[in-house]
Amino acid sequence: MDKKSELMKVLAKRIRILLEQLPLDFEDLQEIRLRVNGPLLIIYRGCEYFVSEAPSLDGDKARAVIVDKQDVQETLEYVGNYSLYAFEDEVKQGFITIQGGHRVGIAGKTIVEGDRVKSLKYISFLNIRVSHQIKGCADPVLPYIRNGDQICHTLIISPPRCGKTTLLRDMIRQISDGQGSFAGQTVGVVDERSEIGGSYLGVPGNDLGIRTDVMDCCPKAEGMMMLIRSMAPQVIAVDEIGDYQDAHAIESVIHCGCKLIATVHGSSLQDILQKPLLEKLVAEHTFDRYIILCNGKKVGTVQDIFDAKGESLLRRRCEGC
Repeated sequence: MDKKSELMKVLAKRIRILLEQLPLDFEDLQEIRLRVNGPLLIIYRGCEYFVSEAPSLDGDKARAVIVDKQDVQETLEYVGNYSLYAFEDEVKQGFITIQGGHRVGIAGKTIVEGDRVKSLKYISFLNIRVSHQIKGCADPVLPYIRNGDQICHTLIISPPRCGKTTLLRDMIRQISDGQGSFAGQTVGVVDERSEIGGSYLGVPGNDLGIRTDVMDCCPKAEGMMMLIRSMAPQVIAVDEIGDYQDAHAIESVIHCGCKLIATVHGSSLQDILQKPLLEKLVAEHTFDRYIILCNGKKVGTVQDIFDAKGESLLRRRCEGC
């Protein structure tokens, strides 16, 4: 099934008809936003557009189609295959992954039990984030993260929507498959939000390579330790590290002899030094390489690569920066 078909089958009929009439290349579609009583909005080729009744892509929200409660409810029914309760674990995390690896973010009124979110109700906001594979996008960075036949501990630093997960995905694939004289390695992926592998019913929808094992919908810290105990990975990959449990797990991974590739939100090396958890990891030279992404015209545009001491290995002027 192609990307357009995967997305259209989960959209409310009214929204589906509008989008089908637009001259969209679904390989360049990034997000579809539905908010009750709000304008229908998409992110396309890095730009925000409102969808008008014509239909057409418009910069004026006054002409935009207004999403109603029925649009959101109907879309949810398709997303959950008319059994949303079956996705209770995903719902309380705020997203559901659909066929093709596309992630449907959801928001509404939370139901809290103790200090934990038990579920969501009155769901009124949906963000369909389109999963993309860009094979070969990691080609420019791979020479910098290899040291002979070993992978360097690597942290990818990126602002939102700059392609960090897309870059990570292709790095995993190439490390797993091997390339030229570089032998493929066993990679363990902790995919807490089902974004890296885009797993559907436990099977990754994205190509992560022939030597990759995926722990899907699992907290990062716990998943890293589970993989070490059960799958003997040479490399572990995780997306969006952020809390102290992650930091402790990272230390365990490194002490076990595994190499680590991770991502984090940020705009520069200096930016992450403002965060106590990451400042400690940087100060202790936990990572051998830091890859900084920027908002260039291409997904995964690299702005800089630093070594463990903060020395620049690659500096380029990015188009669109």
